[in-house]
Amino acid sequence: MSLFTRNTFKTLPPQEVQALLDAKAIHLIDVREVHEWNEGHVAGAAHRPLSELQSWVGTLPKDKPVVFYCLSGGRSGQALSLCKSAGQEVEGHMGGGISAWRMQGLPVTRD
Repeated sequence: MSLFTRNTFKTLPPQEVQALLDAKAIHLIDVREVHEWNEGHVAGAAHRPLSELQSWVGTLPKDKPVVFYCLSGGRSGQALSLCKSAGQEVEGHMGGGISAWRMQGLPVTRD
């Protein structure tokens, strides 16, 4: 059973993303640029800048749903569309990005 409906992008609230991440049920991918990642990111997320999408689009994990996030939701939405256009299965993104994550008081790391 899939968490998401195939070919439909889901917009997930930060609390749901946190629960799915804690349950190891998703791959969370931050599509912001390096300087933004270095300022703070969600622990457990992978970093794949949108500006480098051509180099990583074919390497997305396939064992669990992929969820993107960015600063506010715009670039993660672009990543979803570009990945789908490239024939990659993608599931959704975090609504409001890391800005909404922080507003909910969820933890950010700088590792």
